Amino acid sequence: MRTSNWWVHLLLIAASAIAVFPVLWILATSFKPRAEVFSTELSIVPHTFTWDNYVHVLTRADGVFLQWMANSFLVALLTALVALSLSTTAAYAMSRFRFAGKRAISFSFFLTQMFPGALLIVPLYRIVNALGLLNSYLGLVLAYATVAVPFCVMMLKNYFDTIPYELEEAARVDGLSHFGAFCRIVLPLSLPGIAVTGFFAFITAWNEFLIALTFMSEQRMYTLPIGLQQFVNQFNSDWHYMAAGAIIVTLPVLIVFLLAQRYLITGLSSGGTKG
Repeated sequence: MRTSNWWVHLLLIAASAIAVFPVLWILATSFKPRAEVFSTELSIVPHTFTWDNYVHVLTRADGVFLQWMANSFLVALLTALVALSLSTTAAYAMSRFRFAGKRAISFSFFLTQMFPGALLIVPLYRIVNALGLLNSYLGLVLAYATVAVPFCVMMLKNYFDTIPYELEEAARVDGLSHFGAFCRIVLPLSLPGIAVTGFFAFITAWNEFLIALTFMSEQRMYTLPIGLQQFVNQFNSDWHYMAAGAIIVTLPVLIVFLLAQRYLITGLSSGGTKG
């Protein structure tokens, strides 16, 4: 290590500490009893270590938290599948074909990313309400897909651009159709990009709060972000329970991230020729 770069390492360590400290605080709070959480003493390490917060969160109200987790997982998984199904084919068409209105469609995808998500709630609510899908998983999936698909198309389009077209031409010479070359050549080589895109769509649905709060009215249909809100309200704040719930919510996302990360480092496209 060069001594002249010591300040760079110090900055990186400081930035890492700033990023990790809130997570460590939440983790520590999840193992503290209520009296210690509301104590005036500043301490990140619990004086009294307890699992009661996790037990309470997982068993409260006949396991409603587990129902919220199942709801979130179902909605997030369906959102990722819908987003990938639509964005892979759309991105491939944007990357490989020339057609009328291609530039306008591409601009529309960028345009949707310029507006805050809160502005979309009113039109989405009116559309979902007209379809009779309020307080339903399908309504949430459709709403989340409208947010995830444009970004997924832009990401995958750029990834498809890096795949040499000569590979598809060779497959066409061997008798494959455009769709056959897409399924047997492009998709396998694009698995790293598809994994990242699917992860983004999954996280978009898993963490979203405002749309779910607007669309869902029945408690057992809540997703996890709305469920966590139940621990902190106007008259009572159970920060120890909320911290335990937040740690539980993080675990599935961490698992999905580790699964997606595996595709990023395997180099599935190694061996492809460069144009």
